[in-house]
Amino acid sequence: MIIVIQCTDRVGLVAGISALLAKKQLNIVSMHEHVDNTANLFFMRLEVDKTTGAEGLEESLREILPANALIKINPVAEKKIVVLVTKEYHCLADILVRNYFNTLGASVQCVIGNHNTLQDICRRFDIPFYYIEAGKDKNEFEEQVVKTIQKHDYDYLVLAKFMRILSHDFVSRFPMQIINIHHSFLPAFAGASPYRQAYERGVKLIGATAHYVTDELDEGPIIAQQIIPANHSLTVTDMVKAGKEIETAVLARALKLVFDDRVFVFKNKTVVLE
Repeated sequence: MIIVIQCTDRVGLVAGISALLAKKQLNIVSMHEHVDNTANLFFMRLEVDKTTGAEGLEESLREILPANALIKINPVAEKKIVVLVTKEYHCLADILVRNYFNTLGASVQCVIGNHNTLQDICRRFDIPFYYIEAGKDKNEFEEQVVKTIQKHDYDYLVLAKFMRILSHDFVSRFPMQIINIHHSFLPAFAGASPYRQAYERGVKLIGATAHYVTDELDEGPIIAQQIIPANHSLTVTDMVKAGKEIETAVLARALKLVFDDRVFVFKNKTVVLE
């Protein structure tokens, strides 16, 4: 059983939670916590080795925690996701392989593309693919995407190199449920063509960032990042090739953290308990 808690900090929270679980004969096998002193917030993730005795646990926790506490008990172990793509295959291919071998921590419900380039690979993995042409009317396109998403159960939307900017209305329907992989080490080189920007700037490091999507382009809470060295010998093509490897790895790591309920969001930041 997993227990996730986020609340205002105060003295004695860890002791009180531990004592309550002991009283209910629930043995803690893993516990991670963090206090943000600036925001006076407390974050905790626990794993308990049995579920018997958990009756009424949430109510008991609320009695000893601050009134604003957010509590999740036994979140769904395997999340469900809808993946949005354009033409690039590397992130989608990694997701599909992990999904096939049950190592993703989630199940892919469908893939939606604004090009049909990746339809064949989805067919090979027996995953439904919906081609929705972007066209000229953005509102109509997004409404079709929403209607398609709503045909399926889902916990998160994953933008696996989905190269379109989503509107405020779309994003507001899925608060902190959209995860994007951006091809740069944010906040550097936001927007389009980051590898060309990096090449022209002569950077010595390139990277990738997985983040939640918000109204501000490429400004959402960061989940995971990674960098590798670069030097003057690399062309733009070399940087793009290296970048794809990083993007795949960073997105996979971010998804695992989210699916394991290790990521807490407050303001425009995340706390990741590993």
